[in-house]
Amino acid sequence: MSFITDTATSFRREIGPTLRSWYYIIFGIIQPLLYLGLFVPLLTNVPTGAEGSPLQWFVPGMVVMLVLFTTVSCGWALTEELMSGSFERFLATPMSRPAILVGRALKELAPLLVQALIIIVVAASFGLQLHILPMLIGLVLLLVFGVGVAALSYALAIASKNDGSLFYMVSHSVALPLMLLGGVLLPMEMAPDWLYIASRFNPLTFLVEAERALFIGEVFSVTVLYGALVAVAVAVVGIAIGAATIRKASL
Repeated sequence: MSFITDTATSFRREIGPTLRSWYYIIFGIIQPLLYLGLFVPLLTNVPTGAEGSPLQWFVPGMVVMLVLFTTVSCGWALTEELMSGSFERFLATPMSRPAILVGRALKELAPLLVQALIIIVVAASFGLQLHILPMLIGLVLLLVFGVGVAALSYALAIASKNDGSLFYMVSHSVALPLMLLGGVLLPMEMAPDWLYIASRFNPLTFLVEAERALFIGEVFSVTVLYGALVAVAVAVVGIAIGAATIRKASL
């Protein structure tokens, strides 16, 4: 019960400034909508394998990309708190360290879920077929995955608190290959054999495939199972590493 209470406390502390800066959420929607408008027409002749509109294939990949890059970068704000000393004062409280991480991560993911819902609604008016329950399951998987990635991002921020440029370099050097090898923008089936094989060692690939399966209405399939296992594994590993790192930072 303490974990839930501490998570809620951490979330409330972090979400306040975000709600006061609501225009950032609106601005965050612009880039995905530009992808919809400018990239989807290029998929007309691309064999995506999705049923119906190319949006059925593209939208889930774009939502995964949105979650990945936002959660990978969320530790940047923590580096500023570490340098100012405000985060150390927060660590002086008896709050659960994993709860602090999860609360902060949920603060990053709450606006993303709103953006994802808006994107789905907008895309539906252009031909995206809605499978409500499977799509909601897909968003839950992204929420679990995002918590793990955000926790890893916070751990990296603590490890590089005296060098913000190191955080930026490492986080984006990891995120970009994950995205490209995950087949977010183009089908990996079209790639050379060596690149396709490399993509199978990328855990993000299985999450992307699960999201696409859910967006066409599949729920009980091996593809979705693999994606769920990846999301849970990333969350468990991320929270474990993040909690261990934050405990050292509080000494």
